[in-house]
Amino acid sequence: MKVIVVGCTHAGTIAVTQILQEHPETEVTVYEWHDNVSFLSCGISLYLGGQVKRLEDMFYSSPEELSKLGATVRMKHDVLKIDAKTKTVTCADLVSEEITTDTYDKLIMATGSYVVVPPLFGIDNSRVLLCKDYAQAQEIYKTAQNHKHVAIVGGGYVGVELAESYADTDHEVTLIQGRDQILNNYVDKPLADKITTLLTDHGVHVYLGERAQSFSGDDQVVIETDKGEHQADLVIVCTGFVPNTELLRGQVDMDRRGAILINDYMQTSDPDIYAAGDACVTHYNPTGKSAYVPLASNAVRQGILAATNIFGHTQKYMGTQGTSALSIFGYTLASTGLTLNSALADGFDAAAVTFHDDYRPNYMPTTAMLTIELVYDRSNRRILGAQLFSKHEVAQSANTISVCIQNQNTIDDLAYVDMLFQPNYDQPFNYLNLVAQQAIVQEKQATAK
Repeated sequence: MKVIVVGCTHAGTIAVTQILQEHPETEVTVYEWHDNVSFLSCGISLYLGGQVKRLEDMFYSSPEELSKLGATVRMKHDVLKIDAKTKTVTCADLVSEEITTDTYDKLIMATGSYVVVPPLFGIDNSRVLLCKDYAQAQEIYKTAQNHKHVAIVGGGYVGVELAESYADTDHEVTLIQGRDQILNNYVDKPLADKITTLLTDHGVHVYLGERAQSFSGDDQVVIETDKGEHQADLVIVCTGFVPNTELLRGQVDMDRRGAILINDYMQTSDPDIYAAGDACVTHYNPTGKSAYVPLASNAVRQGILAATNIFGHTQKYMGTQGTSALSIFGYTLASTGLTLNSALADGFDAAAVTFHDDYRPNYMPTTAMLTIELVYDRSNRRILGAQLFSKHEVAQSANTISVCIQNQNTIDDLAYVDMLFQPNYDQPFNYLNLVAQQAIVQEKQATAK
């Protein structure tokens, strides 16, 4: 079988590896626009903040490693056209400018995503940078050395992580967010407000409900918003991601964002084309619908599944809960599934409870306050999502709730599921038990009324 993999970040890299480990006789050709593969963009803020000493350590594979496995790796190749009817791929070598056409039996679309570039005047200013790939990471690090005041446009995970890294390295930081809260895709407003306070306590100037409209200036960038102006030496635009799928437009089914629609086996509407990673949708278990959730964790799982299922549909996709976490100023923030706002917007009869207490007994030498918001469906008591925030490491608890959502567990299940008790780690009832018990009490009180 001849397989072409278009794009080689997370989904593409793992797909190639899986194919050649399980089916080494397969003829695999990779086409990648960049000169590198497998870059972990989540490491940009870690490198900027000094936790990671070498940006090159954020690669977990290389073109040479894929070649050793048996792949034909075409780096610095721009795929100009995919013709699904003739099963051909037309490419340009960006070095020699030679145009070639290749054929495939199966194609895996792993072209990922790109940063949303707002159609704003001055977005091409040399002091306005994007944040995603290796080259952009290098530029962000280099410019940080001689630019004191940095403005970040966009208050999602990337923007917040960069704000912390710049603040920790003695920069003046301005964070501009168009919504009325930061991290709106991950947490509800009460927890977002805690993070905003944490940022401002560390010197970050946070402006909410303010949309950037243009960039101008030379020595200083003037950011004009719908509410005024800000000045900075440098601007980083972190306004989200969109799927990079133009090559298959009109040839396979897509959603309104341009994300490729897939079945349970990562197969598109064309039976010989599979998709994985940021280029395609996920099955979002909290709602039971397709959704666009661009996370590296989803990409690697989908890449393995696409590589497996091109040889026969043997492994179904289990879907995702969109579980993620970040570390900020010594705290862990983790979330999974739906926020209360998103659950209500999706039409659920949703409610939430907030647990706020020490994670372990106060007779221990130290402890830490823990906040959990648990979101559930009142009609069937199923868990829909959770948000956790503490100086204690709570990321693995988000993974536990993720499993609960995937398995369609209820607040009653979580309230009394067997969890360890040891004073080093928790109370006699674990905090996940306790927040679910709190939800049960809330429902009893609502019924009594």
